[in-house]
Amino acid sequence: MTRRIWSVLGNGQRLDGGAMFGNAPRALWSRWCAPDQQNRIPLACRALLVQEESGRRLLFETGIGAFFPPELRERYGVQEAEHVLLANLERAGTRQEEIDVIVLSHLHFDHAGGLLDAHRPDAPRRLLFPRATYVASARALERARAPHLRDRASFIPELAELLENSGRLEVVAGESSATLGKDYRLHFSDGHTPGMMLAEVPGTSGPLLFAGDLVPGRAWLHAPITMGYDRSAELVVDEKERLLGDLLARGGRLFFTHDPEVAAARLARDARGTFAAGECWTSLDGATA
Repeated sequence: MTRRIWSVLGNGQRLDGGAMFGNAPRALWSRWCAPDQQNRIPLACRALLVQEESGRRLLFETGIGAFFPPELRERYGVQEAEHVLLANLERAGTRQEEIDVIVLSHLHFDHAGGLLDAHRPDAPRRLLFPRATYVASARALERARAPHLRDRASFIPELAELLENSGRLEVVAGESSATLGKDYRLHFSDGHTPGMMLAEVPGTSGPLLFAGDLVPGRAWLHAPITMGYDRSAELVVDEKERLLGDLLARGGRLFFTHDPEVAAARLARDARGTFAAGECWTSLDGATA
């Protein structure tokens, strides 16, 4: 089956560099991502659009969107008030009403907030993508319904219920999705948040892994580099070693949600044997997968 792929930018963010790089010192991470005067670094919220030979359109994540009221938009460093993802989808030739499937790695607001329409004072939050089947893992949904005190602020309180009430939600409990089909391989990671589901898109030049928050950008390819937002840094390191080792052996590529400059890269090892980005693509504009 032939597939075409696009990288689609949503609303940008700026977050504290120290939080994004965990216990890595500022002297190290500032070489990779230059901070502003508030110690914040730029982050993309990038989605992957896949159009299959049949015409079916799949969207992997929706970014942060524009659901925050102004005061929270400022707190979380969201750069634009409008719903950028929707405009960029249209530039890629797809209206949000034409999306057939949305795959959610997890339900943190910077990955799932784009499911909601833009903030309207005194209006209830409303799901977009009216014909899409939403695909999420059982454990990610469970975490969203009952988050830990440590990560409660990372979730949109009513989102899980909105998804469930849509009548268009597939809850994935095993290692495959009936909606996606057997061609899409699913990997699960618990180090960042329980039940994070990383989908692998088959391609003629090697599989493309939607890396989610396991590897949010090139700087996090180095296995010991983790985020302060991760629930278990050691588990993240182990998961990266295992998953990236397997992907490298199969000639795989990674799709980055948060890298501010690069959408995707071929996985490689550098001279020291560390995982690294080989050939990089700043954007994917309808290329064959």
